[in-house]
Amino acid sequence: MTLVEQINSTIYCIDCHDLQREKRTGCYIMKGNKVTIIETSASPSIPYILKGLEEMNIALHDIDHIIVTHIHLDHAGGAGLLLEKCPNADIIVHPKGARHLEDPSRLIAGARAVYGDDFDELFNPIVPIPKDRIKIAQHGDQLILENRTLTFYDSPGHANHHIAIHDSLTNGIFTGDTAGIQYRELDNSSTQLFLPSTSPSQFNPIAMEQSIALFESLNPDYIYFGHYGHSNNPTEVFKQLRQWLPIFIECGKIAMDEVTDSEERMKLASDLLMNRFRKHLSAYHIPDNHPVYEILELDAKVSSMGVIDSLQKGVIQ
Repeated sequence: MTLVEQINSTIYCIDCHDLQREKRTGCYIMKGNKVTIIETSASPSIPYILKGLEEMNIALHDIDHIIVTHIHLDHAGGAGLLLEKCPNADIIVHPKGARHLEDPSRLIAGARAVYGDDFDELFNPIVPIPKDRIKIAQHGDQLILENRTLTFYDSPGHANHHIAIHDSLTNGIFTGDTAGIQYRELDNSSTQLFLPSTSPSQFNPIAMEQSIALFESLNPDYIYFGHYGHSNNPTEVFKQLRQWLPIFIECGKIAMDEVTDSEERMKLASDLLMNRFRKHLSAYHIPDNHPVYEILELDAKVSSMGVIDSLQKGVIQ
């Protein structure tokens, strides 16, 4: 089975098999005389990316740029490992993320706190990146390629070190996690599901809403998600994000009011979220044993951690 999905004449998506799941995390390839990559996923995904590049007959020395939307390990954890194999490439990152690519110790500690005993299987190895191969993308900066211009936008909400990338050729935006997650497990069902990603430790709903408004103002034709693939219906994406974001916060506030222990709060918020997901999807005749619920359980848990963390810090009033 091929790992590569062709989106249009110049953009391809390689399935990174993050978490050993199909259609969970994508690596985007922009083809031209030189090649630009957006997102690397975690280090265990690098063999899949290399195989996908081989399927596309792309030589590693022809890769010029590797861009990461943010430095969470499921998006940038494999950047150092991939860069070692791409002798002519640089890494482009948000200014707040650069030092963590150079010295990933705090990233590793934070991820261990969230993922515990699963960390090594999910993320190792994390390879530091030499400072002279790291390039900064400030808000409004542009990267001129042979047939397109990439414009970088500061897009906090999910993380403070997050950039989105607008592609002039396709009028699409690579939104990382700021515009949420698309659940491709529902491809053959009667509905689509787009949910916010509110993982710790920098979730800020006001900033997320502002970033979504920025994306909307660009009037894009496509959203290119970190998780997973693209949508040609940005209006529906933005609509669902605005519907679900208050629900995520509501579940967190109920948990805050009902229990005092942080871990119990996260569990209750996650359970409440799952109940809302099941109620919503049952209206579209999605059965309780549908595969989508396996990944929703994980995302509800991690997103609830972020909501409770922001409530406890006073970020959410």
